[in-house]
Amino acid sequence: MMIVVSVLVFTGALVAAIATIAMMIAPQWRRILHLATGHTEPAFTPLATLVVAERRIAVRRWAAGSPVPAMASRRRAAA
Repeated sequence: MMIVVSVLVFTGALVAAIATIAMMIAPQWRRILHLATGHTEPAFTPLATLVVAERRIAVRRWAAGSPVPAMASRRRAAA
């Protein structure tokens, strides 16, 4: 009786482990096969993307122009 219970417990644990591994691998199987065939993935560089975005923002602010100095605005108003 103890042998039957042990076999059932270990069989259940094996099934649970295989199911967990299968659920983790299933969504990524194309990526795994792609990497296994020797292809590489592009590097993940979130900071480089952030730097490019910051530069775009800075250029847009610069292109929008700086505020007009007070003397120049007075001259324009007088003319």
